[in-house]
Amino acid sequence: MKSFLLGAAALIALAAPAAAADMPPRTYTKAPAYTAPQVVYNWTGFYIGGHLGGAFAGDGFQSSDARFLGGLQGGFDYQFAPNWVVGIEAQYSWLPSNNNGVVFPAGTLVTDNTNQLGSVTGRLGYTWGPALVYAKGGYAWRNNGLGVSVAGVPAGFTATGNSRDGYTVGAGLEYMFAPNWSAKAEYQYYNFGKTTFTAGPADIVGVSRREDDHTVKVGVNYRFGWGGPAASRY
Repeated sequence: MKSFLLGAAALIALAAPAAAADMPPRTYTKAPAYTAPQVVYNWTGFYIGGHLGGAFAGDGFQSSDARFLGGLQGGFDYQFAPNWVVGIEAQYSWLPSNNNGVVFPAGTLVTDNTNQLGSVTGRLGYTWGPALVYAKGGYAWRNNGLGVSVAGVPAGFTATGNSRDGYTVGAGLEYMFAPNWSAKAEYQYYNFGKTTFTAGPADIVGVSRREDDHTVKVGVNYRFGWGGPAASRY
């Protein structure tokens, strides 16, 4: 019995290396490469912000000198389909008073001092990542005062037009530079119709001018809740 057990043990010892040699080699599996999460930008949500820039009068009775402007804006955007953005925005801009105007041949000075501009517009844009290019348009408002003087003395007059209500169109580029923060550059045109003098000093009677303004602005918006990097896609 003892001889049998010793023989069996010797047989197992000899067979083990041979069995190990017959086993297939272990397959090496490379670990998957790390993929950083992809940031998904979402423009949907409310925002408020401020802007600075310049205003340039068109072919009206205002001085054509450039003027500084500054103000506030706020609105709501909705992203869909999936790269389109539609929204609504209210904007107010303040301008310093400007008593310069247009001098006519007989020396009559006409001033048209617009020192506030406002608008409520819709806007439609296309986004790729953190960038949004858009167009806008809608209602415009201004605070203005038409004046006529001769040799520094106010003169009586009547005029049609000189409206405080008009329309505006514009376009711009906005960019999300941090979570919930975006910066923008924008051009906006304001049109308030025509003003025509029907009575007053002889050199201005019958004169008609278009009342408009061109503005260029840069601004910053803070976006509540959904603005900025909204999710990560793996």
